Amino acid sequence: MPIYEYQASGPDKGCGKCGDRFEVIQRPSDKPLDHCPACGGRVTKLISWCRAAVAECSGVHGAVERRIQAYEKEGMWSHAAELADKHSEKVRDTDLKMRAIDDYAKAGYDAKTLDKHAKSNFGDND
Repeated sequence: MPIYEYQASGPDKGCGKCGDRFEVIQRPSDKPLDHCPACGGRVTKLISWCRAAVAECSGVHGAVERRIQAYEKEGMWSHAAELADKHSEKVRDTDLKMRAIDDYAKAGYDAKTLDKHAKSNFGDND
């Protein structure tokens, strides 16, 4: 169910609850509140700002992801690792960086080298 915001109808009116904005969970079919549930003062329904986060993947990122998956499926671990590593640096994606490290390990790279590589912060050494 959606969350609706309400506030006292006028400035300097209302109680501690409706003097500031307050939220109410209601069905879209429910009648909007006219009065504050705490003090009975008149309230107005507000237009809320959408605070949703939308993560979109670029076409380039999708193509790189599909190529990495194809390399992994074919057992071409060093190819997958190198592509994932380079792309993780470009897009600054730590999950992709860790995936590259896993693929390097599957390709037989030295664990000490991988440990140092994992501690690097996109080119910044700790």
